[in-house]
Amino acid sequence: MIIHPTAVIEDGAEVGEDVTIGAFTYIGHSVKVGDRCLINPHVTILPYTSLGAGCQVHSGAVLGDVPQDLAFKDEASFVRIGANCVIREGVTIHRGTKAGTVTEIGDRCLFMAQSHAAHNVKVGNDVIVANGALLAGYVEVGDRAFISGNCLVHQFTRVGRLAMMSGGSAVQKDVLPFCITRSVSPNTIMGLNVVGLRRAGFTASDRRELKQALKVLYSSGLNISQATDELEQFESALVQEWCQFIRGSKRGICKFFKRSSQSEEDAIE
Repeated sequence: MIIHPTAVIEDGAEVGEDVTIGAFTYIGHSVKVGDRCLINPHVTILPYTSLGAGCQVHSGAVLGDVPQDLAFKDEASFVRIGANCVIREGVTIHRGTKAGTVTEIGDRCLFMAQSHAAHNVKVGNDVIVANGALLAGYVEVGDRAFISGNCLVHQFTRVGRLAMMSGGSAVQKDVLPFCITRSVSPNTIMGLNVVGLRRAGFTASDRRELKQALKVLYSSGLNISQATDELEQFESALVQEWCQFIRGSKRGICKFFKRSSQSEEDAIE
């Protein structure tokens, strides 16, 4: 274990084995730092925050500060960050608002510089949140999603598994799993995240089934509820995942972008 003499570790903090803590870092009481973590200089980790094994936290990051929510009553709430996460410079991750609630980050996530996760956010495993992206309160992000730079995700919105938000996208409605948003048009998707699906090992057959399902959703003339009923007839587990996601939506799902000269079906192609 290497702890710089200028670092401050409050009584009641738990620091694992083989941890490095840099100069002028502050670790509050009731913090848990897992084995083999690297905490760089000038990091602030406030009470009720836990880091899994093998995490890296870079200078200027503030983890576990109180939520930016006027409903907060100064009660104990938590930040839990999984194993092998990388938290880059200036990242802020805030505690839950209500007593006992949690802001939760999964394993192997990367939060790039100046990104933010607000109170009660839930982020899955292997998620990338790029520079300057902002996740508002109660946002949920599925496994292996990619939130590009300067994206804005409205409170209570969900970003599905393996979805990709293009740089600068803003959404107030849920982003379907496996889809990609359009930067200049809020609350719109422009198709499947084909590159992400290929990298994740999805087959050409998987992608064809999802494309057929997109046509039912956006070019069949049915409303979303009716289209979802139709999708439930598909045998594909991926399409059934869409059905479950849509049925669970409280804010509605993003619309499909098409140029004025295109039909939805042509746009999906």
